[in-house]
Amino acid sequence: MIRRKYRIATLIYASLESLVTLLSFLTAYLLRAHLPSTYFGQVFPFQSYVGLLFVILILWNILLALIRLRKQGLAQDWFEVIQEVSLTVFAGTVLISAAIFVLKYEFISRPFIAIFAVVNFAFLCAFRIYAKAGVSQFTHILDGERQVLIVGASEKAAKVAEALEEARQWGYRLVGVVRAPNDTPEGQPVDSRLRSYPFIEIGRLGEVLRNHVVDEVIFVVDKEALARLEEIFLICEEEGIKTRVMLSFFPHVTSKIYLEALQDLPLLTFSTTPENEYLLFIKNTFDVLVAAFALALLAPLLSSVALLVKLTSPGPVIFKQVRCGLGGRRFVLYKFRSMIVEAEEVKSRLNHLNERSGPVFKLSNDPRCTPIGKWLRKFSIDELPQLVNILKGDMSFVGPRPPIPEEVEQYERWQRRRLRMKPGLTCLWQAQGRNDIDFDEWMKLDLQYIDTWSLLLDFKICLRTIPIVLLGRGR
Repeated sequence: MIRRKYRIATLIYASLESLVTLLSFLTAYLLRAHLPSTYFGQVFPFQSYVGLLFVILILWNILLALIRLRKQGLAQDWFEVIQEVSLTVFAGTVLISAAIFVLKYEFISRPFIAIFAVVNFAFLCAFRIYAKAGVSQFTHILDGERQVLIVGASEKAAKVAEALEEARQWGYRLVGVVRAPNDTPEGQPVDSRLRSYPFIEIGRLGEVLRNHVVDEVIFVVDKEALARLEEIFLICEEEGIKTRVMLSFFPHVTSKIYLEALQDLPLLTFSTTPENEYLLFIKNTFDVLVAAFALALLAPLLSSVALLVKLTSPGPVIFKQVRCGLGGRRFVLYKFRSMIVEAEEVKSRLNHLNERSGPVFKLSNDPRCTPIGKWLRKFSIDELPQLVNILKGDMSFVGPRPPIPEEVEQYERWQRRRLRMKPGLTCLWQAQGRNDIDFDEWMKLDLQYIDTWSLLLDFKICLRTIPIVLLGRGR
């Protein structure tokens, strides 16, 4: 479970280090170009060095990968950083210099190679020392924090807690411990490694899972205790909470089951949500990059719409509302204001006109809409500020629509699993142009999306959404 996050972090490191090496190469060339040719010889055009640049980028990545493979991890302190960078730059420079000598590439001067080696050493050391936290934050934005509960208070549970504490840099956070039946003999104190965490009564676990953000539950109990916890296990499955156990006995219905390791501790994992972290990482990276590009590209349109909203009705340009995101996490959703300022107060007088079943409120011709607001909603232009939510990591381009907390409180247990996928701008039922479906069907389509998710499905939903939005059939 941690190894995949490590591989993703290593990929980010390698990409950023390549950019640093590229910057080092450009800096070295500029420095060399300003040295007097009388003493250091003629400087050739930069195009002559492009082939060397590609060789260096490939060679440096190979050397860094070999060093990490030997050390089984990223450097943890500044001394290790200097050792790794010194070894990489020295070995790479020796190999490049030898190749230049053998192939007689006289246009590549030794002063340039020396300048590049010094600059690259300094740049890579600075990046490694000061950017480690930044890279961790980048992976956190793309992958999010995983809040974990441990069921069990035995010595094995303490070892799991210790391993999770060491994994905090990868986004894992232990938020509580549930003392299960037969954990420890009566009168025997709980392991000291668990005492710093909040303890939860086993009878309150279902309530805690419903009312608090919990992404994973790890059962570290014996076979007899797990058999008595079957109802809790099935609650986790139904709500889409990832479940891990350290035993061969388990109750399950539809979860995908696979074996993972937390350090040297084997865990059977049960999940009813997408588990390919590499594909999810690609999805999240795509969201952030495309959202940033779209915000820059659409800046004139966004400014024009903001001005129209301001001039046509009193009140703020942006409507802010608390919504529930991944795992029930609350965030502030942004939209262009399309209704009167008193819309929420007026809503209580319109409940009898609601066209949707369940806890959702929907009116085709909502009297609270402003004249410009009806047009914005028809073509989904009011949703464009949610690009900021995507950039912040609260949302995705494709995923179940984010509900308000009051709706979530009324969900049945099986409906809460839709919260286990990051909410999106568009979803399966919107892409099908089905705006008149009842609440249960809406929930089933969202769960169908989660159960069949793939990057190709996201791509298809995006393609289907475009004509629906352009023709004004999206709302």
